[in-house]
Amino acid sequence: MEPREHDQPHKGTHADHRDALPAGPVRGRGAGLNPGNRFESIRLHVLGEALEAERAERSADAGRQEGRRVPTQIFEDHTRSVLNKVESPDIPFSWSLNPYRGCEHGCIYCYARPGHEFLGLSMGLDFETKIHAKPRAAEILREELSRPRWLGETIALSGVTDPWQPIEREQEITRRCLEVLAEHRQATAVITKNKLILRDLDLLAELGAHGAVHAAVSITTLDNELAAKMEPRASSPRDRLTTIRELSRAGIPVRVMTAPMIPGLNDHEMPKILEAAAEAGAVGAGYVMLRLPYQIKDLFMEWLTRNFPDRAGKVESLIRQVRGGELNSAEFGTRMRGEGPIAAKVSATFKIFARRYGLDQPLPKLNQSAFVRPSRGELSLRRDAEEGQGMLFLGGG
Repeated sequence: MEPREHDQPHKGTHADHRDALPAGPVRGRGAGLNPGNRFESIRLHVLGEALEAERAERSADAGRQEGRRVPTQIFEDHTRSVLNKVESPDIPFSWSLNPYRGCEHGCIYCYARPGHEFLGLSMGLDFETKIHAKPRAAEILREELSRPRWLGETIALSGVTDPWQPIEREQEITRRCLEVLAEHRQATAVITKNKLILRDLDLLAELGAHGAVHAAVSITTLDNELAAKMEPRASSPRDRLTTIRELSRAGIPVRVMTAPMIPGLNDHEMPKILEAAAEAGAVGAGYVMLRLPYQIKDLFMEWLTRNFPDRAGKVESLIRQVRGGELNSAEFGTRMRGEGPIAAKVSATFKIFARRYGLDQPLPKLNQSAFVRPSRGELSLRRDAEEGQGMLFLGGG
């Protein structure tokens, strides 16, 4: 499968993830490692001494280079279905739609990173530089909405990728999906940390006119420097507050997600984030404690040591204190919030300040009864039109 380039010409295949660590700092990316895939029978592990030697070498070279640039590659994903059934008891939606696999934002903490291993890739740099796009997502979505068993249940856009990540600006897959959702008044909940969502305010407003859309904007910090390190290609904190403001002005109910909360790193900012979001027009809020499944532990700890060597040990200790001595817990019911005194303190802080700023109430229930099912005749006409365009392109007719 040949990739299409987003940044600059650079041919490659999925085997590229087996390359060694980048020869120098990785500029504008979250992960500094590309660990082996956990499904591979043979995996390479770099010993600590070797990593330390490489870091020393990188430091010596830092004055002579700004850092290696790793381009984004886009691969076409020819999936046959785009609606995913969600059966986790601590996820507040039953269906999700993901226009992409992988996310260029490069958030170091992203719980979705392990999903790239099912593609034979690494959850490290591969996750944020080898993006699988679904060019036929909108057409497939329309077909799935037309099925008699579909009852207009709420669809979350998205679950394991940001639908408005930078490549969406040119791909427009999310926008085409929104066109289908708006046309059929499909109840939709969207979440993002990118101001690009404002490009699609017209379609969101159409859904909003039927009470069929909620939005959530993720804000993890108000510190620009921390955001640039932790979420290198996401919108700035200021732009996310602007996004909340513009969505709210358009009549769309907006929640702020202070997620994830990382003890010792950004948890102290929760009150200020909630206050700023409320001033911008948010009417609800939520939070999630940091989750580090699988090898995200290694990625996150390497990032933490590299960027915050003076407090990496303390932050690790605090994370373990909310996870029963481990770096992660997969137990339903507690994995989103953590356990112990520190987790209880974060929870209490959230409740107090969410109440203070009027963010402690649920958003209005989405209107699922507005749904209008696509007709089979409509689908046939669209297929005929697409085939006709293909024939004209090929010189037929």
